[in-house]
Amino acid sequence: MEKIKVVLADDHVVVRSGIRNLLENEGEVEVIGEAANGEEAIQLVEKVNPDLLIIDIRMPVMNGLDATKKLNQLKDPTKVLILSMHDDEDYILQSIECGASGYLLKDTSKDEFMKAIRTIFQGGQYFSGDISQVLVKSYLNVKDRKVTKNIAPTNTYEITKREKQILKMISDGIGNKEIAEQLGKSIRTIETHRFNIMKKLKVSNVVELLKKLEEEPGLKQHIESA
Repeated sequence: MEKIKVVLADDHVVVRSGIRNLLENEGEVEVIGEAANGEEAIQLVEKVNPDLLIIDIRMPVMNGLDATKKLNQLKDPTKVLILSMHDDEDYILQSIECGASGYLLKDTSKDEFMKAIRTIFQGGQYFSGDISQVLVKSYLNVKDRKVTKNIAPTNTYEITKREKQILKMISDGIGNKEIAEQLGKSIRTIETHRFNIMKKLKVSNVVELLKKLEEEPGLKQHIESA
């Protein structure tokens, strides 16, 4: 039986090695390439044309979401499975918007991992149980989100609901550790959100961020609704 050809993209060598061993021990998968960031992943995918790209979200140079979006703009896009430690709603919904065919958490079981790969390889989509609950919740709340969008100031920076919440906490002088504790997330997750906020607002530090909030009342009003 022909094996499913896979490219792995994660900035941690040990993680990639572990995933490679797990998949290749099953006998159904052949890892034909590895990348340490999204940019490398795109270049490698275009070169070796795998059946599936398994990619992390947070990586240097280019993150997994941006890489997924760029790959889906190609004429014959490779299917993408996001494998992440983040169970945040914003990341999950963004991955779908970027064109990912599946989303798994890194603590998933080997059996579910293989099931996701087979499902996506055969043309389907796969989201683990916990992730599916997030999607259902998002679907049920879609009307409320539309109403909020209509009454709120225009979000010209495309700041997500979670980013709005974190941005408000940053503006209130709350540090990463306390934000993580209050939201029940890891510090690394908060740092990732913080990086994305800075990138979207085109600022490089908190001083510039606070200055931007003062200079743009509409933006400040927008996050106050978080």
